[in-house]
Amino acid sequence: MCEDDVTPSGALVFYSEFDDFATWRRALQARLPALRILHSSEVGDPAGIHYALAWKPPAGFFARMPNLRLIINLGAGVDSLVGRDDLPAGVPVTRITDPEMARMMAGYVLFATLRHARDIPWFEQAQRRGQWAYRHPRAPADTRVAVLGLGELGAYAARELQRQGLTVLGWSRSPRDIEGVQCHAGMETLDSVIAQADILVVMLPLTTQTRGLLDRQRLMRLPRGAALVNVARGALVDQAAMTDLLQSGHLGAATLDVFEREPLPADDPLWRMDNVLITPHLASVAIPASAAAQIADNILRVSGGQAPLRQVDAGRGY
Repeated sequence: MCEDDVTPSGALVFYSEFDDFATWRRALQARLPALRILHSSEVGDPAGIHYALAWKPPAGFFARMPNLRLIINLGAGVDSLVGRDDLPAGVPVTRITDPEMARMMAGYVLFATLRHARDIPWFEQAQRRGQWAYRHPRAPADTRVAVLGLGELGAYAARELQRQGLTVLGWSRSPRDIEGVQCHAGMETLDSVIAQADILVVMLPLTTQTRGLLDRQRLMRLPRGAALVNVARGALVDQAAMTDLLQSGHLGAATLDVFEREPLPADDPLWRMDNVLITPHLASVAIPASAAAQIADNILRVSGGQAPLRQVDAGRGY
């Protein structure tokens, strides 16, 4: 059966407190004009829902949809879906792997890394003092950047960093081979990679194995004055230990897009630290115009009796 001959049955429900429903509906209807697309607040008959496009839905969200056939996570990280007790057995969960998301993430990582490599935070502080303070730039190769996590997004970012002439180390759970990047694998190599990093970029998925991976002891392995860039998940890092090390100077600076608790509470000391740049979890987001194609493709595949692409392995957590 050709996918062009398939008409999706049932309706799609959309849930996100952060994304614009109207924009997503327009993008999806341009691909699947016959599909009914409902906001979660509009669902009158949960039995008619066959597909869900959701980001961090509330507890019990899926339990009332007995005919669900596909769950699409509205983003790359699926930690908020894996391990829920309301996921229907046998219903595939997929994630978005839009090339635009990878490009956006790599751009953010490149910006954050070069900002630290060129000592821009130091110059920003000098500007606030009204001080013309010269600091001679280092050669790019003299800055060692370690990227933890070499999945689709991490590998893309590592290649972009390498293209800038930086010395790039990569670490992942299983072996990877990326041209120009010193790739390491396995827990037995993690501490050594961290100890070599002038800038540590965290791009790991959040799983039971990686939660709290960067504890105080591992953060202390970083050379004094190193910078930390976290664009993955806040729970990968011991935030209290990180804050202490930023205050003591062991960590020289940090660019943080994710936190243990989001939004970051207004009284958190990280807000007031001159050596910390905070952004509100926006390093990479799904773009409706480009991501709609793969979402539509998976809906058509499931409607035609095929397995969806980019399916999440719940046991691994990604």
